[in-house]
Amino acid sequence: MIGRIDEVVVDCANPAVLAQFWSAVLGGEPRERDESWHYVDPPGWTRLAFQKVPEGKTVKNRLHLDVVVSDIPAATREAEALGARRVGDIHRDGPGSFQVLLDPEGNEWCVVQPNPAT
Repeated sequence: MIGRIDEVVVDCANPAVLAQFWSAVLGGEPRERDESWHYVDPPGWTRLAFQKVPEGKTVKNRLHLDVVVSDIPAATREAEALGARRVGDIHRDGPGSFQVLLDPEGNEWCVVQPNPAT
């Protein structure tokens, strides 16, 4: 083992907006280290940080967050009220169901509901 995850960092244009959004999704308080670096410490998970970068998002994420929920349609509506955007319909397969969403800067993430047997 080389080490452990200290935090997951998301490059973005507006760190304050994303810290506020993700704190509403995952819990924890949005915090500011400085104007270019904000973060949230969700209960039971590692720090999620937001770092200002000059370039915008241009392609699909290579990494995304899956957020476990008990009701995908209800969680999707709550996320949309916070500024998320829905991508397509709910996907269902053997392990469970998921809805792809975009955060306020277009980063993909999913609300997921595993099947009880998985």
